[in-house]
Amino acid sequence: MKINKQLIIAAFLLIGGMAATAQSLSPYSRYGYGLLRDNATSAQRSMGGVGYAMNGGRQINVMNPASYAAMDSLTFLFDMGLDFTRLKSTEGDNKGSDFGGGLDYITMQFPLGRYMGASVGMLPFSSVGYSFGSEISNGTSSRQGSGGINELYVGIAGRPFKGFTVGANIAYLFGTTVNDTYAVGSSATSLFERVVQVRDWRVQLGLQYGVNIGRRHRVSAGLTFAPGKTLLGRAWAVQYEVSSSTSQVPDTLSDVSLKNNYSLPDMWGAGLSYEFDQRLLFEVDFTYQNWADVKYAVFEGMEAQRFANRYKTAAGVQFVPRRRGNYFQRINYRAGGYVNRDYLTVRGDNIREYGLSCGLGLPLNTSKTMINLGFEYIHRQGHPNALIKENYFNITFGVNFHQIWFDQNKIR
Repeated sequence: MKINKQLIIAAFLLIGGMAATAQSLSPYSRYGYGLLRDNATSAQRSMGGVGYAMNGGRQINVMNPASYAAMDSLTFLFDMGLDFTRLKSTEGDNKGSDFGGGLDYITMQFPLGRYMGASVGMLPFSSVGYSFGSEISNGTSSRQGSGGINELYVGIAGRPFKGFTVGANIAYLFGTTVNDTYAVGSSATSLFERVVQVRDWRVQLGLQYGVNIGRRHRVSAGLTFAPGKTLLGRAWAVQYEVSSSTSQVPDTLSDVSLKNNYSLPDMWGAGLSYEFDQRLLFEVDFTYQNWADVKYAVFEGMEAQRFANRYKTAAGVQFVPRRRGNYFQRINYRAGGYVNRDYLTVRGDNIREYGLSCGLGLPLNTSKTMINLGFEYIHRQGHPNALIKENYFNITFGVNFHQIWFDQNKIR
């Protein structure tokens, strides 16, 4: 018995793609840790980002680590996703547009026995990316930011009894967010730079329970929890003053440890799904995060950071006309949507967003490998004051490799 070559290829892709994650395009990402991501794969994003109760065994579901145990003992899965984004924004009479995209995530999943499974991969936890400017009395002011926080995780799950699975992800959080403010005058340029560098661990726990009702109906429920914690790493702020003839050594305004100064909240997720005849799947999810209680240190010259508790509700559906029919009958048709009150606040306004999505899971004729193609529309703005209105048009592309974990030697 020898290991399938797909395992070796996937391992190299995972290592090689670790630094190539896509960034956001929103000015709102300059606040806090940036815009949050919810560990949804391209297939799940086509369904509104649901996944807490999903456990089909054919798609990797990092949203709930308990799902890793719901797979065939000979199956190996590898999933890689790309994201392409166009942003159109409006602030008063000013309009703008931008393009972005890149590698979104890399994950793999494999069995550890008949009742256990494991997963490893890298996903974005948050992202920062923006650039905008304005005129001031003696020149111009501009702001730009980049970076984000990634999580490299290892997960394991088991099935203690029929229908019930439990699992956990242990993730290493790493990344740096950089926020720059430039003031350009007639004789000098001033730069204020704020940097947050995270190097820490995070744990996510999950459980799922599913029950068959008759021969064609199945109901499943899922719950996940990631405990809040103080972060480890460093944060600092520096200021540069540059004239036309001389440059000044950077003036370090602050340099602090993240411990006891920056933290993450408890994060809860719950979902309920209904499946009919292994062809129709419908799921509803709810996410809660108590960001109002987190710590986020404020430096001199930096505006106060206030956060709000986050609430997100999502719903999605997937339909396969016939799993053993012709090609078009075997396509996975997906749709979904969500509403979200984000953790970010700007000058007392909450940031709210909603999204609509649809997509296709295109099977390859020669194997169970699936190409996932999706489209998302996302609208984000402040409330009650609109502030900047953002409309995103995203194309998501993912390849879910479904292979046999071991090649069996033929008996001669």
